[in-house]
Amino acid sequence: MSTDLDLRDQPQAKHREQIFDALDGIDSGDSAAIVGGQETDVYLHWYQIKRGCRLEWQANQTATETGEIRVTKADRIGETELAEFDVREMPPQRRHETLNDTFNALDPDEGFVLVNDHDPKPLYHELRSTRGETFDWEYLSREPQEWRVKILKTEPSDPADDEVITKFDVREIPKQERHPTIHHRYGMIPVGETMEIVAPHEPRPLRGEFRDRYGESFTWAVVANEPGRCRVQITKDGDAETDTTAESSASSAPHRSLTVKTELDVRDLPPAQRHEKIFEQYDSLQSGEAFVLVNDHDPKPLYHQFDAETGDEFRWEYQQQESGEFRVLVGKDEANESETDRNESPNAPF
Repeated sequence: MSTDLDLRDQPQAKHREQIFDALDGIDSGDSAAIVGGQETDVYLHWYQIKRGCRLEWQANQTATETGEIRVTKADRIGETELAEFDVREMPPQRRHETLNDTFNALDPDEGFVLVNDHDPKPLYHELRSTRGETFDWEYLSREPQEWRVKILKTEPSDPADDEVITKFDVREIPKQERHPTIHHRYGMIPVGETMEIVAPHEPRPLRGEFRDRYGESFTWAVVANEPGRCRVQITKDGDAETDTTAESSASSAPHRSLTVKTELDVRDLPPAQRHEKIFEQYDSLQSGEAFVLVNDHDPKPLYHQFDAETGDEFRWEYQQQESGEFRVLVGKDEANESETDRNESPNAPF
């Protein structure tokens, strides 16, 4: 049996209820064709969480204004199991907002297994900063491209009712994780949105990093400052194009003439898309230009691919090598070095 649900002319506020009603009305093995609705894929995950019933729908298909998703009702989820929410094919800028909304939709003792392609620890810190001790977080697996985390709401919690999209109390975050966590989340928020940082004092080194990475495309406002607690609101004003001239000027001699054009953070891209995106960015460079690649692991195989496929103008320089955040200057320089000199550079990964 097939049931059709057309959401295109229905108010967005009613989409979740209508999808739930349509799926409640069919038996295991039956299907429903759902047309329209920007958040249909999210509501399908919510249905699995709330109803404890597995659904099957076409892989990698997300509902659009005129699209259709055909959903089949499958078997029940075991009483000791949790539904999975795999976000690896979801656009990076949707992930945090969607997962925050999902957590808000949970009742106490409800939860899900988050499947991601990197360590979602920034989400952990975000939930701790905004929801406190109202959830349990348990790593189930930590494979290179498949991290699985059990998230269980343990008691009621409501998001703060203010104008910030998210908040981080860095006093509760290990020092070595603070700046990477903030930069990761800032990269995900839309232009015009604001994130809030709560720190023991004004984090001026962080402000300097923002200037280096994002130029003048953000607004920094100290909204409260008292002993042991400083609240800073950071608003994304425009495209966060990196300006790292100071960093590149401190590079080793072969790279001092390169102009850094932008930063390319591929940590939230599906693995299959990363190399293509990186090579597209490289191909767009003119002689004397570079970009900063940000990855969640050492991109050594990429270096060897560049080395094999590009000419003597290719430049590669590690700027940061930390767990979860590798930063590499990738650029095109004039072909004024021999290949032997280039491969003997201490910055070449072997």
